Amino acid sequence: MFELWIPITIAAAFLQNVRSALQKHLKGQLSTTGATFTRFVYAVPVAFIYVWFLNQYLDLPLPTPNGEFAIFGAIGGVAQITATALLVYLFSLRNFTVGTTYSKTETVQAAIFGVVILGDTLSTGALIAILVSLGGVMVLSVAKGATDARSLLTSWTQKSALIGLASGAAFGISAVSYRAASLSLGDGHFLIRAGFTLACVTVLQTLIMTVYMSLREPGEFSRVIKAWRVAGLVGVAGALGSMGWFTAMTIQNAAYVRALGQIELVFTFIVSAVIFKETTNRTEFGGILMVVGGIFILLLWA
Repeated sequence: MFELWIPITIAAAFLQNVRSALQKHLKGQLSTTGATFTRFVYAVPVAFIYVWFLNQYLDLPLPTPNGEFAIFGAIGGVAQITATALLVYLFSLRNFTVGTTYSKTETVQAAIFGVVILGDTLSTGALIAILVSLGGVMVLSVAKGATDARSLLTSWTQKSALIGLASGAAFGISAVSYRAASLSLGDGHFLIRAGFTLACVTVLQTLIMTVYMSLREPGEFSRVIKAWRVAGLVGVAGALGSMGWFTAMTIQNAAYVRALGQIELVFTFIVSAVIFKETTNRTEFGGILMVVGGIFILLLWA
């Protein structure tokens, strides 16, 4: 049966893949902080234009924010920045493969937080789908690294693994918090609730990043401005992708959305093979099949 959140999530995953590729291109011109900042600052006008369009041309009334919205929106925004910072920090550690792999537990942790915080329910099929996809993601994470499956399972007490788990938890909290913030806006149309939440959170994240860069990397602002051509595309792709994520998580369980969103990995490997002519080994192919299999289970039986 067709459900609107499915194509919206797939589109969001594709746009996130585009944004990541553009940010990777920017890494030669900007610091990690600067490349991250472009995701927020150039997304603000896009988010506001989107909300303005929904309000003026689709006649969707602006929702009235409340205390619950402010709390969950702030938690989600800060949690997403924290998760990203932890993920970036992992690359400075010796065994970042372990940490990155454990950060992929985001989907399972989002499911747990959704049940505890929002009272979301998970069907048996959905749980199986999430675990199968998670297994595929973990296989892909170690496919070209020096870490094998046995050492991965026995290394969860390592510093890198704990940071990875913390990053996954923060991503899970942000996803559930965004859903809670959007749902707290009442019974208005899901598009305006999702768009309004996105605009508010993006402004908050931009302000936080601005203060941080002012204190730590003040000279980076000029470089962000000079790189506006590519940086602007990062903001547009990021904003459009976030519109998809926020909209999908407004109308569906955040854990389901994040599980389906792992299709981004499939896009990544397609681009790798078609554009960059990179080969895929058996382990990677097996991981891709597990991710796709988990997605099919989610769509057919969840």
